[in-house]
This record gives sequence, C-alpha cells and structure tokens, in this order.
Amino acid sequence: MKKSLYSRDFVLASCAYFFVFLSIAVFYLFPLYLDQFEPSKSRVGLIMGIHSVTAILVRPFFGRLLDRQGGRKVAMAGMLIIMLSIPGFFLVESAGWLALVLRAINGIGWGVGTTALMTICSELSPPEKMAHSLGIIGAAGIVAGAAGPMLAEEVFRRYDFHAVFIVGIVTAAASLACVFAIREKPRNPSARNAASFAGLRRYSLPVLAIIAVMPAAHGAARGAVLNFIALFGTSAGFTRIAPFFLVFSIAAILTRVGVGDISDRYGRKKIIFPSAVMIGLNLFWIAGLNSYASFLATGFIAGLGQGLIFPALSTYVIDFLGRENKGLALGIYLSLFDLGMGLGSPLWGWVSDVAGYRPMYVIAGSLIVALTIIFTLKAPGAVNSGRLTTASG
Repeated sequence: MKKSLYSRDFVLASCAYFFVFLSIAVFYLFPLYLDQFEPSKSRVGLIMGIHSVTAILVRPFFGRLLDRQGGRKVAMAGMLIIMLSIPGFFLVESAGWLALVLRAINGIGWGVGTTALMTICSELSPPEKMAHSLGIIGAAGIVAGAAGPMLAEEVFRRYDFHAVFIVGIVTAAASLACVFAIREKPRNPSARNAASFAGLRRYSLPVLAIIAVMPAAHGAARGAVLNFIALFGTSAGFTRIAPFFLVFSIAAILTRVGVGDISDRYGRKKIIFPSAVMIGLNLFWIAGLNSYASFLATGFIAGLGQGLIFPALSTYVIDFLGRENKGLALGIYLSLFDLGMGLGSPLWGWVSDVAGYRPMYVIAGSLIVALTIIFTLKAPGAVNSGRLTTASG
C-alpha cells in the first residue's frame, strides 16, 4: 500500500511555510512606509534587496546543518529570528542603518526557515513523490505571496503600517506553532556524517557548472517576466496589469498541485527540458505580442512553465548531490535561484535601457533555450532513487 503524501505532519509543514511566507510577503509594501522619509530609490532598493542577499548567504550553511541535525529545530530557529526582528521595525524613523540591519536579520530568518521547511516536507513525503512535495509547498508560497500584499494593503488603509508589523509577527508565530506541532522524525545515525561528495569527482568542472547555471538561469528568467512585465505592459498600452500576475499564479498552483509529481513518474530531465523550453519560447511570444488576450495567455503559460520546472529541477539537484544531502542541496538550489533573480534583474534592466523591452525578452528567451539544450545534452541523467547515470537522458 502506497503511503499518502498528505500526512498530518506534511500538512502542518506546508501550513508553516504558508504562514512564514505570508509574514515576509506583507513587507512587500514596506517601501510605502519608507517613502515618508523621502529616501532615494537606490536606498529603498538596498534596504529591500539586503533581505535576499543574507538569505542567499546562509542557506548553504544551514542546509548542511539540516542534514546533520534535522529540520524541526532549525525551522523553529528561523521563525524565532523573524519574530524577534519585526518588533524593531516599530523603531524605524528613517531609511537608514536600522531599517537595513533589520531587513538583513529578517532575511537570515527567512533563508533558514524556508530551507528547513522545504527539507522537512521532502523528508515527510514518500521517496517516489519528492518532486510533488516540493511542488505543493511551492504552491503554498505562491498563494501567500499573492495574499500578503493584499492583506498588508487592507490593514494599512484601515489602520497604519505598525498594524502591518503586528500582522507579520502574528503570522510568523502561527508558522512557529505549526512547526512545533510537527513530530520529530527519527534521525538515521549515519546522516550526521552524510557530507560525502566523492561521487562528484567523476564529473568534470564544465558539467558541474552547467548544473549550477540552470537554477540561476531559471531565476533570471522568472525575474525577466515578473520584474519587468508591468513596465512592458504599460509601454504596450495595456491599462490593467494585475490580471497577468493572477493567471500566472493560478497556472503555477494548478500545475504544482495537479501534476507536480510528473517528474517523479517520468524522470527529471524529461520534464526539465520541455518546461524550460516552454518558458524560453514564451519569452519570444511576450516580445512579439500586440493584444491584451495574448498578454494574459503568456502569463498563463509562464505560470505553467514555472510550475513544472521548479519541482523537477530542485529535485534533480537533490538527486545529484544525494538524498542524504537534501538540506544542503535545497540550500544551494534556492541560493542559485535567488542569485539568478538578483543579478538578472539589473542585467535585464540594462538591456532594456539599451535596446528596449522586446529585444530584452528575445535575449532572455534565447539564453534559457540555449542553456537548456546544453544541459540536456551534457548533464547526467537522474533516476528517481537519487542515483545518477553518467550519460545524458
């Protein structure tokens, strides 16, 4: 009899991820609070961006700790860091060092907590449903990412931004409560010494580089769509942009929940290739679209592609490094993804300044299609047990 994915603890871990994502998502409107101090745009960008920088830096380190100590205690530590950092925002009276430091600390808690929760979900899922489990928790994050700004805006309009800070504390506490209720899974004594990567020596440096580039390219492609689509849509004469994000989220959620296990059934690379090519070709379509209906259609296809590639590619990295190293693998994957988004955004901004939005999307699409072809031809093929073959496939 096959074990169900939706166990009590898996549902609790998914709820914990939703609430911690919500506690961070309400801060998407933090620039509105900073605006009263009349800061420069670069200062606001620095304060908001430091959150991702610190998350990127801590994820691989705590990923290794997860493999040795288990995820529950590490996740609780992440939630506590977030909860303890938020009260400091009540003291922010300028867009200065205090706001910067608090955002940096908040990012550390975010990086630690989310990596731990994803690792917990992957451990709680049946081995043959690991990609599906990561797809489910990713869907929880998408819902929270959409709900957070709307909730923050409503609270801000009814009360003030200090009330938004309280919402952040409460939702982080809800996440902590969910993690506390998760039953600790017994650790395999050999897991404490699981940091053996001797098998990687059989792969050349170019192959390792190709595998590392794919999550970063995925992040850069997502950044090209989400960070610039509002400006592009406005320049194309579309008066309503929000529906693009709505159909994107709906498609990503439906894909992750409905067919999130497709790479578990058919193999990682067999799903990574068509989903990445779909994302690349959709960027070409965005570059040439002229109607609002096409604009919304590209949003839906972008969501489908992202919904397919995230569980397949993240689980591929776990298979590649070995499932005994899944915490480290997820930490590295998420850091590379965030790095791609972080570096890709200014790069695409520069390209759009020089050439325009449409050529920018053509270049982004060409890049991800080219990298996907190279990855398909050169990267080793993973099998669902977590072992890899040296041949592509």
